[in-house]
Amino acid sequence: MSSIRPWRDIARRQSRQIMVGRVPVGGDAPIAVQTMTNTLTSDAKATIEQIRRCEEAGADIVRVSCPDTDSTAAFREIVRGSNVPLVADIHFHYKRALEAADAGAACLRINPGNIGGSDRVAEVVRAAKANGCSIRIGVNAGSLERDLLEKYGEPCPEALIESALDHIKLLQDHDFHEYKVAVKASDVFLAVAAYMGLADAVDCPLHLGITEAGGLIGGTVKSSIGMGNMLWAGIGDTIRVSLSAEPEEEVRVGFEILKSLGLRTRGVRVVSCPSCARQGFDVIRTVEALESRLSHIKTPLSLSVLGCVVNGPGEARETDIGLTGGGNGKHMVYLSGVTDHTVQSEDMLDHIVKLVEAKAAEMDAAAAAKEAAEAAE
Repeated sequence: MSSIRPWRDIARRQSRQIMVGRVPVGGDAPIAVQTMTNTLTSDAKATIEQIRRCEEAGADIVRVSCPDTDSTAAFREIVRGSNVPLVADIHFHYKRALEAADAGAACLRINPGNIGGSDRVAEVVRAAKANGCSIRIGVNAGSLERDLLEKYGEPCPEALIESALDHIKLLQDHDFHEYKVAVKASDVFLAVAAYMGLADAVDCPLHLGITEAGGLIGGTVKSSIGMGNMLWAGIGDTIRVSLSAEPEEEVRVGFEILKSLGLRTRGVRVVSCPSCARQGFDVIRTVEALESRLSHIKTPLSLSVLGCVVNGPGEARETDIGLTGGGNGKHMVYLSGVTDHTVQSEDMLDHIVKLVEAKAAEMDAAAAAKEAAEAAE
């Protein structure tokens, strides 16, 4: 099979690149996956523990709300306990932005229009420059400025875009250009239209999100439709899946969206059937167990789990490791797309886990050897 698949190519929008701590955002950098803590920021221990779980799930950047002085006081300790850059979420109180910047925030999430006049924006910009912070302008359909609501009558793409452009100008007037922008809405159509319009109007990185998307299932579907639409069009440099669920779930869903579009690879990509009466083993429970037991694998590889021989062999030929259900409790295992051996039902789970772990270790060793050889040249 040819490895050239032009119908799969996504031409990403060309944006300039900024840095969020050590993570590049925009340009040709990988699309970053973000989430936000929901612990009390003043409880540094609980917040750090939650950030660690998000890191394990693959988060590139984590946002932390800083609504009061107790939060910014704890923020310095939280920064020290984190392995990923932190974004300080600021609303209304510009001094919290100054405190968070001094405490080690890699980025400040602000709405320049709600922290006061130009003089206060200037102070935030000075703090950001002094501490090497970038800024994320956050425009949201639920908190648009009153004058824009009066002008347009309701939240609409034009209102979101105008708000973003006004806020961008505030930063540019103070000679600050290390910013990314979001124009979020809970309405998929509104959010997509606003991002599409903004993408044509600016060259800065864009942070994607369908805000207040809902619970784990509904919010995942809604976010996948909205952000998937934009990512497929090449728009988006960072993403956050906003779910009424634990933040590590947001990270996992975010990666699954990017993996489905071939924009990021991390961990085991499982191809599995919905199961039917032809299945040779309990596909649903098998996949649940494999996803849980293989969640520690970070190496990108593929695993197909198919209950019978209708589509099983075809899918298995396209994955690193494949399992196809057979009769009498005996199932076929494929390695690199080729039939290799059989396994009994009672040994199947442990066997597949060991194969995946061995394949991941092999791929990691090959990558390390290649990196060492290139460094030696």
